[in-house]
Amino acid sequence: MRVRKVLGVLGVLGVLAVPVHAQLRRIPADLTPLAESDAVHTGTEVRLALKVALPDGLHVQSDKPRDPLLIATELAVDAPAGATVAEVVFPTPVDLKQAGADQPLAVFEQTFIVGVRLSIAPTATGELVVPARLRYQACNDKMCFAPASATTQWTLRVVPAGAPTKPLNRDVIDRIAFGRGASPASTGATGAVVASRPSVSTAAGAAGDEIARLDRFTVLGAFGGYRGSDDFLEQVHNAENGVKDRGLFEGRGPLAILLIVFLGGLALNLTPCVLPMIPINLAIIGAGTQAGSRGRGFMLGGVYGAAMALVYGVLGLIVILTAGSFGTINASPWFNLVIAVVFVVLALAMFDVITIDFSRFMGRHGLGVAARGSFVLAFVMGGIAALLAGACVAPVVIQVVLFSSNLYAKGTAVALALPFLLGVGMAIPWPIAGAGLAAMPKPGAWMVRVKQAFGVLILATAAYYGYEAYGLFADRLVDPTAVRSSVDEQVKAGWHRSLNEGLDTAAREGKPVLIDMWATWCKNCLTMDKTTLADPRVVKALDGYVKIKFQAEDLDQQPAKAMMQRFNGVGLPHYAILRPKS
Repeated sequence: MRVRKVLGVLGVLGVLAVPVHAQLRRIPADLTPLAESDAVHTGTEVRLALKVALPDGLHVQSDKPRDPLLIATELAVDAPAGATVAEVVFPTPVDLKQAGADQPLAVFEQTFIVGVRLSIAPTATGELVVPARLRYQACNDKMCFAPASATTQWTLRVVPAGAPTKPLNRDVIDRIAFGRGASPASTGATGAVVASRPSVSTAAGAAGDEIARLDRFTVLGAFGGYRGSDDFLEQVHNAENGVKDRGLFEGRGPLAILLIVFLGGLALNLTPCVLPMIPINLAIIGAGTQAGSRGRGFMLGGVYGAAMALVYGVLGLIVILTAGSFGTINASPWFNLVIAVVFVVLALAMFDVITIDFSRFMGRHGLGVAARGSFVLAFVMGGIAALLAGACVAPVVIQVVLFSSNLYAKGTAVALALPFLLGVGMAIPWPIAGAGLAAMPKPGAWMVRVKQAFGVLILATAAYYGYEAYGLFADRLVDPTAVRSSVDEQVKAGWHRSLNEGLDTAAREGKPVLIDMWATWCKNCLTMDKTTLADPRVVKALDGYVKIKFQAEDLDQQPAKAMMQRFNGVGLPHYAILRPKS
């Protein structure tokens, strides 16, 4: 009996998993860019350093963690024109013993320094800005926190060879093992950088400039995920010809979305977990034929239904506001795996492999005959029924909450009302039935077929979430250097690494734009580079485009977050096709 009760509330636990995941902490890191002198000579190699400081008691994973599921520390340095990155040097990791772990973690200490060796071209002049993004995962002796990232930059003042320079931070930089055997002359005092100022605010300003440039373009289309060559070419063709994809919610206004969700909630009453319980629950609260009058039965049924709508609305509101971003939730393989397992259990209940019986729950809390007809009882029982509606309702509730989170993250405030509207739709028949104005269909053999049909649909949903979990786990095993090398190859082939540079080129030459949003952890980004984007047909179709590789390493940080929201993206890879406004 206890087993059946636990299995019965698994649907509710699936919903509650969303805010739990959303509470993951991201630990901030303080970045200080350092240089060995106040200026850099043309035609030399210069040594830079990045000092990273974490709060007390915390470390970060090394650049080569022992556990492949943990996030490696990475420093992405975006060298400007006139400079190239010759080497990035991480410190030697130390062992951190975590409670309950089989082996210690390889981590960098609370405060550590990363070295960067930069080659300056003989033709470089003026001032060079070198942005950098650190991606890391902080841990203490009990747990590891959510991956995070931080940005900074060095500003290089380039001077002619032989011009005097002032030493800076030489003692810190000399401790970094640059060169791995390189001669001292190649990394000596002749090169260096200024900049001991953090540039989070500067980076945010730069991100705003990038996004502002997009206002000069018309969005022809946007799509995401792995696409085969034929599918990719179809998306490009549709964008060029103004053909828009139109799904159930796509392209619809707020009122249409509200109506669809409302009708979905109304349809939930026809599920085999709800429909047979309507006369039973009406009898428990004293509505229907036992109400004494139609008016009182209507009120009791209305209170019962209002409690259902309120439970769904409050639960959905908490989930959406706590989750904040659907991209963060859906990017967790564990979340997708939990949802898949929950849906498998719910599907088994549809095929009667597992028995879930809610009728006995109602009579175990002193809610007997004497309490019938009470509005308080009707409200309490409505709230309980909303949570324990069963295997048929939980998948729909989860889907609506996830969709609402996604929609709200994109700036649509009406998303906050969707779970409540789902509950209102489900609540509508109750006052009508409570007044005895509706003839309820009798359960029969047809209910078995409906139940099995719902089981098939729920299994299909479980398979989808299981596949998503598999893909996300596989993404965690991708070699970030392989993705970065692939992007470097694309840049050599004519793609732009800088969004500003690419957009300016497109505006100047009047060409359409393809923006490819990628990250070093994105396995499908690498697959797209090696297959679809390498297909001669795709290459030919994009020949007249300005093609931009935009690194969206952390989807919760700017400018990646703003880019994904602008182009309705929830995962990577994601593509946008634009053209300059006339």
